[in-house]
Amino acid sequence: MSNIDEFLKDMGDLNPEAMYPTDMKEAIIGYVERFGMEPQILLDREKCIQCLIKDGMPEEDAEEFFEFNTIGSFMGELGTPCFATLIKHEPELKEFPKKKKESKK
Repeated sequence: MSNIDEFLKDMGDLNPEAMYPTDMKEAIIGYVERFGMEPQILLDREKCIQCLIKDGMPEEDAEEFFEFNTIGSFMGELGTPCFATLIKHEPELKEFPKKKKESKK
């Protein structure tokens, strides 16, 4: 059983009504919680669009389809998934301390 399949099994225990677009299973990155609400499946927006492109859709069409048909889908208050737009962090370059030259005596 894959990590995603295990996650979905566990998610079924947390919120049996939680749903996700089955053709975007590989875009699942976790779940979100909020006070007073059941946990919802969380998908990476960019990975969702990449799933559509991988299935043969041009990038512009994939973005439009995602906005209208995926984000625009309401699957009920307990089942509608959430989509994350992730911040791309630049790696920090750290300077290592320079070695002191040993003096020859």
